[in-house]
Order: sequence, then C-alpha cells, then structure tokens
Amino acid sequence: MKILILTGKFGMGHWNASQSLRQQLLGRFPDAVVTVEDLPTYVLPNASGAFYKFFHLAVTRGRSLFNAYYRLTALGHADARAPLEGLFLDKLAELLERYRPDAVIATHPLCAQIVSRLKEEAARKEHCYLDLPLFTCITDVSSHPEWINRNTDCYLVPSLEVKESLMEKGVLPARICVTGIPVREEFRSLSRERMSKNGRQLLVMGGGLGLLPTDEGFYETLNRIPGTHTTIITGCNKKLFRQLKGRWENIEVLGYVERVWEYLEEADMIVTKPGGITLFESIFAQVPIYSWPPVLCQECNNARWLADKGIGWVAGQGECAQEIREILMDEGRLAQAAARMARVKRQLEVDAVNQLMEAIAVSQEVA
Repeated sequence: MKILILTGKFGMGHWNASQSLRQQLLGRFPDAVVTVEDLPTYVLPNASGAFYKFFHLAVTRGRSLFNAYYRLTALGHADARAPLEGLFLDKLAELLERYRPDAVIATHPLCAQIVSRLKEEAARKEHCYLDLPLFTCITDVSSHPEWINRNTDCYLVPSLEVKESLMEKGVLPARICVTGIPVREEFRSLSRERMSKNGRQLLVMGGGLGLLPTDEGFYETLNRIPGTHTTIITGCNKKLFRQLKGRWENIEVLGYVERVWEYLEEADMIVTKPGGITLFESIFAQVPIYSWPPVLCQECNNARWLADKGIGWVAGQGECAQEIREILMDEGRLAQAAARMARVKRQLEVDAVNQLMEAIAVSQEVA
C-alpha cells in the first residue's frame, strides 16, 4: 500500500501533523510506503522560500490583514479555487504519476483543494485519478470553508463540534471521523499514573519561534512560586535563550527541544500558544493548558474551544504570571481540567485512520 501525505510548511503544525500520521500508519502497516511531500516546495522549488517567508511575515507583522483575509474567506463557499491552481494541478499530476499512491491525505487546505480539483477534472476526462481516495485532515478546531471540497472522501476532524459544523455545511456524517489532530505516538502513550513527581512542574513554551514574554518580571513571579520547578523552552529564539538562561534558581531554560513529550510527561500544567498540534499533544498527555492570548483567528478558535471544554484557561491581555501561579497551586482545578481532557480523549475515534487505510488496502487487493 502506498500513501502520499501532502502538506505545506505554513508554520510547523501541518508538517508535524503529517509526520505524526506517517508514524501512525507505519506502526499499523509496516510494509506500507508512506511519503510526506511539501506541495508548495515541489511546485515552486525556487520560490517556496520566499513564499513561506511572506506567510511568516503576514502572521507575525501583518496579523490584522491576515485575520481580515481569514474572516473574509470564512464568508465564502466551499470548494474554492486555490491560487496558482493551473500550475499546482500540472505539478500534482506529475507527482501522482511519480508515486502512484493508493490514497492521498491532505493536512493543509491548499493541498486538499488541489487534489479535489484534479479529481474533478479527472471525472470529465474519465482519468484514473477519479477513484483516488482523498482524506482531509483538519489541523485546527475549525470548519473554515477552505477545508471543504466536494471530492473529499473522508474528513479527519479534531472534535465533535467540528463534525457538527461540517454537517451543517452539507458534509455527510458518514464522511467525517473525529480523530483529534494527529500527534506522535510518544504523546498518545503518556499516562498520568506513571508520572514521577518532584514538586510542582510548570512547562512554558512559545512554539518553534519561541514567542514568549520578554518582561523579566514575568519570570521573577514564576521563579517565586513555592515548591515549583519551571522549564522554559525558547525554541529557535536564541536571543531570548541567552537573555533568560541561568538567571533564576527555580527556572531551567532550554533552546530547541526534539523530545518535548519527556517534559510534558512531568508537567502539571503547560503555558503555551493555542496551536492545534500543541493543544492535542496536551490532551493526550492530560496536562491542563494555560494559553497565551490568541492573535490569529485559527488560534482564537482553538482557545475558545479549550475554554469551552474546561480543559484549560486563556489569558487576557494583561499580566498573567500571577494567574498562572494561582491555578498551578490549586490542585482541584488542575485535576478537574485533566479529568475533562480524559473525557475528550474517550470521544476520539483513535483507530479510524488505521481502519480506513485497511479498507483501502483490502479494496486494492480485490482490484
């Protein structure tokens, strides 16, 4: 069986979700060939760097314009046409001829749009791509129209709320599986009962870019939380790493970390931005979340959902270190949030992806 996972490096969330899916599929089907392809880089090999740089500037320095575009397209219709569609379609056809997959999984809406459009053209030309199964894996707690395409065979969605929203937009319930957002097996297998405790443990992260407070008073307050060891992961933010490292006796400062699950396993609470991947890593680990104030529309959707579910808290725009202290020292609030995370986990169809792939494998054997 051959599976092609198409994604884009618009931030690392889509890429990480793709790698987690690959790990999951190879764990279930060790003889399968599972390939992850960055579609924009394949289509625009000489321009993808500038393409992604523009995106990163938009979400860091042009947030208001980015959010305005997101809200405007949210009012649009499903099955929208992607930018540079003609070029993408030609290169996608080339890519499919190269890999000849039995199924395609898209973890970015652009990829889902292009595959769906290619299947539509195949229907008119009676081409073999018509029967190529397309799975769309939604990587935020959102049902934005850009994710919805008429030639998608199955949607892998993060929550029951997203499933219901897709159904309201006309997607058949049989085509929707509530799987959560894919995370690595190391997060999925964490168990609260196995965690070793050495006082309270607080984990603070700012994503790969290390978008964390620069105010030293924030860290002074964390350092003074009684009986608490704080680990701060600054990611690729080397300037902040140098600024903070070695300053406080109860705070350990790390740079980019590969094995984040080892720190999450020990944590009583995580303070982080509300990205979809980190949100579900924390849910599987049952570690309550305190979210930075969200700035992008996708993050606002994620933060609203985690607050509604009672699995964490969302900071306001003011000083938040004191609130972090109060929550962390309230074992009852933390235990209640962790219990709600366990309920969310039980709602997930965790084996749905494997079952769908198994059905495809059987159908290929029959064919």
